[in-house]
Amino acid sequence: MRIGRVTLGDGAPLVLVAGLNVIESEAETLEVARLLREIAERHDLPLVFKASFDKANRSSFSSFRGPGLDVGLRVLARVKAATGLPVTTDVHEPGQAKTVAEVADCLQIPAFLCRQTDLVAACAATGKPVNFKKGQFVAPLDMRYAVEKARHFGAQDVLVTERGYSFGHNDLVVDFRGLAQMREFAPVCFDATHAAQHPGAGEGSSDGDRRNVAPLARAAVAIGIDALFVEVHPEPDRAPCDGPAQIDFAALDRLLADVLAVERALGRR
Repeated sequence: MRIGRVTLGDGAPLVLVAGLNVIESEAETLEVARLLREIAERHDLPLVFKASFDKANRSSFSSFRGPGLDVGLRVLARVKAATGLPVTTDVHEPGQAKTVAEVADCLQIPAFLCRQTDLVAACAATGKPVNFKKGQFVAPLDMRYAVEKARHFGAQDVLVTERGYSFGHNDLVVDFRGLAQMREFAPVCFDATHAAQHPGAGEGSSDGDRRNVAPLARAAVAIGIDALFVEVHPEPDRAPCDGPAQIDFAALDRLLADVLAVERALGRR
């Protein structure tokens, strides 16, 4: 499959999907995109830039959600024009899909919404690639039905992103067998940021442990994935959403060196 000019899956090189959890300002988003492009080029990794214009499933009504659809899409359009990178973002409602597809190169369906048929149908109908974030409540093999649903409604290119499975209260666990299982019916991405999350464990928000991002990513690459998803922030501790599970640019640089060493050790590069 292709996301913009980036080829993904079916033996193509590992792809990096990275960016901000949520857009905070246009200037910061542009700066983050430029820095990520530099890091990705240094490691010879294709990059898809990710940032959300709205985080509609926040724990508290007072949590920061983002600038909204119109402003957010203008920012993403600026990122594409300024950097040449393909971009992806979340779609929360069927009515958003067509408008988002005018800017985004890939439509991301959030984990909590991965079984919402009307949303899947609207995203598939745009003709753009669809990325399913696997629900925390969905078994890996059951994601084949979401993929089949998207293809039924016209999607040609479908990606599945693993982000951990609910493990009791306020915790997630990754079953790495699922990566191999899902690759039997779709290209697979691993979300190392949200797999390190502790859902709802903060004060009206999610918590997390960014120390787990690198080891989880290394393990996923060793198992075999088509893309690695990481959220990055200039100052993760001040990020308005999921800061505890995000990493900074220096940590990303080290992480990419590690995962590419794993790829070379396994003869994939």
